[in-house]
Amino acid sequence: MDIYLVGGAVRDKLLGKPALDRDFVVVGATPGQMLAAGYKPVGKDFPVFIHPDSGEEYALARTERKTAPGYRGFSFHAAPTVTLEEDLARRDLSINAIAERRDGTLVDPFGGAGDLEARLLRHVSPAFVEDPVRVLRVARFAAQLANFGFTVAGETMDLMRRMVASGEVDHLVAERVWAELAKALAAPQPSAFVRTLRECGALARVLPEVDALYGVPQVAKYHPEVDTGRHVELVLDMAAQLAPGDTRVGFCALTHDLGKACTPPDELPSHRGHEHRGLKPLAVLAERLRVPAEHLALAQIVCREHLNAHRALELKPGTVLKLLESVDALRRPERLEPFLLACEADKRGRQGHAEGSYPQARFLAAAREAAARVTAQPFLEAGKQGPEIGAAMRQARTRAIAALPRPAR
Repeated sequence: MDIYLVGGAVRDKLLGKPALDRDFVVVGATPGQMLAAGYKPVGKDFPVFIHPDSGEEYALARTERKTAPGYRGFSFHAAPTVTLEEDLARRDLSINAIAERRDGTLVDPFGGAGDLEARLLRHVSPAFVEDPVRVLRVARFAAQLANFGFTVAGETMDLMRRMVASGEVDHLVAERVWAELAKALAAPQPSAFVRTLRECGALARVLPEVDALYGVPQVAKYHPEVDTGRHVELVLDMAAQLAPGDTRVGFCALTHDLGKACTPPDELPSHRGHEHRGLKPLAVLAERLRVPAEHLALAQIVCREHLNAHRALELKPGTVLKLLESVDALRRPERLEPFLLACEADKRGRQGHAEGSYPQARFLAAAREAAARVTAQPFLEAGKQGPEIGAAMRQARTRAIAALPRPAR
């Protein structure tokens, strides 16, 4: 048997990036031979094995054939006669279809190394159109590799548009959409994911609530970028900068202004009440994609309260306490930091404001600490009971917040 390092590990090595996972293709072997060599089987649809020592994945070389719509509509054929080139031909992008021999030399039948140098995301073959997940993957790679200057090849974008027009993209299932979206939200430039999907027409099918934000104007005084869709792009990238890899903050950035698409036309470009209007489309999006509960809970808080966070330095002490309670920061202090990061991303995710400060975060963190220092024990010792204790604690917490210095805006 011949074993080759393939896929992302080869791509990232050529880009000078650390490879998180290493995958291997085995040519000329049978499942029985793999088992005899001590590999453990894990594949259901096709033979994949785990190395007994390293725990890395080794897949038998295989081909695939389209049998039905959607990404599940494939049959796979793995046999010792399947060549490395045949296995590589079924991959999505040329930069992911490079193999490395044991001696370090490359097998690159589709010009992936050249596309790496040209910074191009280019499909391997016309069979690209058979799997709708590839539209999401191209957009995700655009987000992950944007800082290297990668763009989507024109002919590949044309194929993606064809997949949207033919309805192939409509067969995507929630789990795969969320999986690719989450990876994009953890990428250095998530806005490239959104832009790529919009350019091929898939954003309206996959994330219609986000697509609806494009072309919706905002007041230029507060949003020099004007277009709400563009604002969301800026917020996404600022969130990636402030909280690298945090998909919760990224999801909040993506969804915090969904309500602006619901603003009555006669009220534009003002968006009074958008923070409450946004809760319904957020719930619809989250249910459709089966978004994790904690992501949704935090996104709902950010959607509802981000304007109050921005106004924190002007709020009365009692209102600051209500804001902290709305975030549930006293019972769940771990929620405050991602909430504040998402709010800061919103404030700085505006054209010309990327270098701005956000003293509201320091003040609200200090307010939470001051309020949390007030406990029920002194009031119990003073003989208070029941509702009296809660009222006394609120008063004491309000006074503690009032005593804090307010940073300059």
